[in-house]
This record gives sequence, C-alpha cells and structure tokens, in this order.
Amino acid sequence: MGNTLHITSGDIAGDSLRKSGLPGEVFVWHDILYDGPRDPGWPNENTLNARAIFLEQATAGGLHKKHILETLHSQYRKLAEAAIYERIVLWFDASLFDQSMLAHILVCLLYKGTRKADLLCVDAFPGIVPFNGLGQLQPLQLASLYGNYRPVTDSQFQFATLVDKAFATQSIGLLLQLSETTDAPLPWIPAAVTRWLQEQPDPVTGLGCLESLALGAIRGGCEAPSEIFSTVVASDTSPQFWGDITLWAKINALADRTPPLVRIEGPAERLPQWKSPLDLRHFRIKTLLNKPTSGDLQ
Repeated sequence: MGNTLHITSGDIAGDSLRKSGLPGEVFVWHDILYDGPRDPGWPNENTLNARAIFLEQATAGGLHKKHILETLHSQYRKLAEAAIYERIVLWFDASLFDQSMLAHILVCLLYKGTRKADLLCVDAFPGIVPFNGLGQLQPLQLASLYGNYRPVTDSQFQFATLVDKAFATQSIGLLLQLSETTDAPLPWIPAAVTRWLQEQPDPVTGLGCLESLALGAIRGGCEAPSEIFSTVVASDTSPQFWGDITLWAKINALADRTPPLVRIEGPAERLPQWKSPLDLRHFRIKTLLNKPTSGDLQ
C-alpha cells in the first residue's frame, strides 16, 4: 500500500476503490451529516453521544449506540492522524449525502491543521444515466478517474466551514443562502442544499419530498417495497442521496402519523430499517384515504 489515504463514502464505493489497483489505504466515512444533532466542526464527546443516539433511532435500533460510538471515535482518530500520509484523496459524488460529508471532513482536516488534500468529485460518468453516485462505478472505472483530482483550495476549505455550519445548525436562512449561491467554491453544494430544503415539511401536507414521492407511489398502486422503491427512484431527480433504508424509514413515518396515511402488512408492524432476517417480499403497503396535513406531524 502506498502512503496515500483515500477517503470516500459508502461501503460499495470503498470496496470498489480497494479493488481498483490504486495504491494507498481506503477509508470509508459513515454518518448522515445533513441531518441530526451536532455542532459545526470537530465534535466533542457530547456531540458524538448525540450522534450515536440519533443514528440508532434512524435505523430503528438496527445499529446500536455502542457500535456507532466506536465507529465515530475511530473515524475522527483517523482524521486526526491524516497528516502522516503523503497524500489525502477525497472521493465524493454530487449527492446531498456526499456533499454534506465532504464539507464536514474538510472542516475537520482544517481544524487539525491539514490543508493539503486532493478532491475528486464525480457528478457524471460516460454511459451511466442517470448517475447517482460512486457506488455505480466498477473498480476500473474508478481507477480511470484518478488523474482528475484537483488540490483543495483555501477558498474551498473556507466555504466548507459555512456549509458545515448550515447543516449542523439547520439554519433555514443559511441553507437558503447557500442554495442561491453562484460560483460556489464547491460547485455541487447549491443543488445538494436545495435538495435538502425540499425534504423540509410542506406547510400544507407536512410531507417532505421523499415522503410525498413514496406516498404517491403507494397511492398509484405499488404495494411491494421493491415496487415502491423502483417507482420513487424513477420519480426523483439525480443525484439521489437516499437508499432503501432511508425510504423504508419514510414509509414507516407515513404509517406512524396521526391519522396514518398507509398501513403496513407483513411479518412486522414496520419495515426493517437495517439488516434484518425479515424478508421484504412478505410485506405489503396499503394506502389509506386520510389526507395529509401539517397538523398530522407528531
């Protein structure tokens, strides 16, 4: 292994990078940094504990707090040691998930005094349409992009500080400002922030964009989780920041509302939001005729 640290998001992309033949160590970051409680910048122990509780709840207990805390501590130790590497290469795509993570990692590197890093942000690849992220690329396809990295500039580090603050504080004013930014030093941020703003509850229905798409698919006749997933994928814009776990959580939320908007039938009352022995093929999601309103939110 060469003295290079490759940092990316997603285990699929990380595994493909390891098989790409590129020299260096691959490190996969795990967290949902566009949502949940945290302070901007390098976290203290209170922030890490709050993140662990949030992520345990976000996976409906599929991930346990102790394991999450161990992972978070390991991640920040790795960033604290990043200066020992001759080169740091950041591999990210243009999705909300990746852009919020990229901004946070840049801020943390800056906090630790590391200003030397290379960025490879992939927002398209020939022959792959729609392109949603690095997880779609095969090892040799990733390797073919390696020469496209560019050094992270001072203005990108500083802009990342503003972005990380916006996601950490969930300041609608700051998020709106970022969404309207032209010539952003990290040019993928405005679209990513706009997508997050679309997830905020609608003042009339109380639903975010992904919940609305899921409800539309169910009311359109989709009952099997796989059918709902395929329909929502086709309806949402690229790049998509979410995966099946996020979508199942949104469907569960529709069932949890008062009054509920859907009924979940199957081997459990709710869809599993993490690895589970339950077979998703045995679940069916039934639409209910209740009308969503902002007052339904609990």
